[in-house]
Amino acid sequence: MTDIVVLGSTNMDLVTYVEKAPQRGETVTGREFRTIPGGMGANQAIAAARAGGTVTMIGAVGNDAFGTRLRSNLEHSGVDTDDLRTAEGPSGTAHIVVDDEGGNAIVVIPGANGTLDHLSPGDEGVIASADILLLQLEIPLPAVIAGAQAAHRHGVRTVLTPSPAKPLPDELLTAVDLLVPNEHEATTLTGRTDPREAAIGLLDLVPEVVVTLGAAGSLYATRGADPVAVPAPKVTAVDSTGAGDTFVGALAVALGEGRPMPEALAWAAEAAALSVQREGASVSMPYRPEIDARYAS
Repeated sequence: MTDIVVLGSTNMDLVTYVEKAPQRGETVTGREFRTIPGGMGANQAIAAARAGGTVTMIGAVGNDAFGTRLRSNLEHSGVDTDDLRTAEGPSGTAHIVVDDEGGNAIVVIPGANGTLDHLSPGDEGVIASADILLLQLEIPLPAVIAGAQAAHRHGVRTVLTPSPAKPLPDELLTAVDLLVPNEHEATTLTGRTDPREAAIGLLDLVPEVVVTLGAAGSLYATRGADPVAVPAPKVTAVDSTGAGDTFVGALAVALGEGRPMPEALAWAAEAAALSVQREGASVSMPYRPEIDARYAS
């Protein structure tokens, strides 16, 4: 099994479902409200564990009811939480509006995630024992940089999802092996709006890039070769929240198992396609038998 460490955020998603998201200054009536465990780090950890990886989560939750539930949710999906800290104060929250077309808008309040600004004693050893380290940008950047550099020192493959989109320092990029931005994030990093041109431009920063294109699939680029497009399955989306995290978690498992990149991307796309047909983020993520069955068919 692939050993994966996730260094990242845990949030409670406060999700409102509406026919159409409100514009600025507008009030609309929603049809449902739910509290669902999430956060990009926790989502990727759960996706990878359900896809068949052995996963450890390094993060922080608050000493509130949300924190207890977030920890329990990770453990229920098979994620090791021994390195998940409990901080004084509230857990992180994400306030999400989901429309009837499956689109979403999100406001994240870091809470306990904001305390995760460095590696604790023992974290580097946990990272060193992994095959792959997954990183995102919902925790303070110093911890992301420290995690990437620790992985680089120990030859651990580092995969970064550059979200929320922001310029990235060279000290982080030089320690990243695979960058997985969406179209918007790729444009933010390169100034190029065409995904293919953006992917090629990102190769000046990192050795490998996967630009995710939503329903259109993904685009893989590596130095010395032409970019390769991998289509996504055609499905009707109910809720796209967490689809990108599902994709990255499954991709990490597939890469750890030694699958060629095009095959790994196609397998991860099946996992994401399953997730968007269900409401919620972590609760929508498929298990290994479901992904294998869909991929085989």
